[in-house]
Amino acid sequence: MGALVGLGVGVGLLLVWSAFTMPRTSRAPRDRTGWLANRLGEAGMNNVSGPGVVLLSLALGAAAALMVQVVSGTPPVALAFGAMAAYLPFAVVTARARRRLREFAEVWPEAVDNLASAVRAGMSLPDALAALAVRGPEPLRPAFDGFALDYQVTGRFGECLDRLKDELADPVGDRVVEGLRIAREVGGGELGRLLRNLSGYLRDDARTRSEMESRQAWTVNGARLAVAAPWLVLLIMSFQSDVIHRYASPAGVVVLAVGAALCVAAYWLMMRIGRLPVERRILR
Repeated sequence: MGALVGLGVGVGLLLVWSAFTMPRTSRAPRDRTGWLANRLGEAGMNNVSGPGVVLLSLALGAAAALMVQVVSGTPPVALAFGAMAAYLPFAVVTARARRRLREFAEVWPEAVDNLASAVRAGMSLPDALAALAVRGPEPLRPAFDGFALDYQVTGRFGECLDRLKDELADPVGDRVVEGLRIAREVGGGELGRLLRNLSGYLRDDARTRSEMESRQAWTVNGARLAVAAPWLVLLIMSFQSDVIHRYASPAGVVVLAVGAALCVAAYWLMMRIGRLPVERRILR
């Protein structure tokens, strides 16, 4: 019996010693720097690397240029369509990031309401956050499920919040997380009222933004169609060798370059003028 008690005490002391001396194995937040890395995080593509997207872009561009060159036999036209194909992965990442942020903006009020209800019911902050992995909105559940697992393994609330912010990559999520961090560290008796006020503000903002986006959707789609139409015509002309070969001349190259520059400038200007204010992540 004495040997068993001694063994138990020894194992306990060993575990205490290892908790302070062994290196931490918790998942550290990713160091995301640069436009592409930030976009991948906002798109929820945390497992995709920036160099991988660049390599995919180069491969698509080369394949598209080769196909158009085989069909048309005109290098300038092939280069133009190769550049469009090379931009496709970046456009997909950007579109997915915007769609994900829009989806998060719609469900955050519900998540904040659930969090406020849990806090008002007497649950601790870690338990309230972990409960969102089950009761929260579907788009947010994976991130909070990761938080619950991290906290269960490490018990370090601050580091788990950092990881949660990195997984969400959302400005609203940053504000909620930092508010919870302050409430955890200094105490906050008004946390429930703060969360309810935040939920009301988020609902009003999402409703207003949805109305404005629906009103400008037809304008944006029309501008995209206007920009794409000339290049669709050029692609159809690629099957007519006697016509498309004219773009291999210096004058044809100038026409392609000027047309591409005007399309890019017009589309950028249209999106710049018509875009809605976007909240930036200042609480990373």
